[in-house]
Amino acid sequence: QLVESGGGLVKSGGSLTLSCAASGFDMYYWSFGWFRQAPGKEREGVSCISLDGKWLQYSDSVKGRFAISRDEATSTVYLQMNDLKPEDTGVYFCAALELRHDCFSNAMDSWGRGTPVTVSS
Repeated sequence: QLVESGGGLVKSGGSLTLSCAASGFDMYYWSFGWFRQAPGKEREGVSCISLDGKWLQYSDSVKGRFAISRDEATSTVYLQMNDLKPEDTGVYFCAALELRHDCFSNAMDSWGRGTPVTVSS
């Protein structure tokens, strides 16, 4: 089960940290990604961290502002979001990919329900 938390309302330029609690997952076999869906738009990949934590991926729109990390000890995946912009508004989903590295090129195996992020201008 993947459960996201940490979303909320923030002003432009502010920061938020999203958390994804991955219960029931043996973290060493899973890559994790963050995706978002803005109102009226399709879901898009934001960031991905490989199962060994060595390969990080970011969409061009968040590169340099967001940072993904994982903590095997607590089975948690984080997304640190800095310098937020109104276009970052959306529902953010955590997802898991088994035994593969590339979240952006594979269909994810498990999804959370999402946490909303609203960035005001």
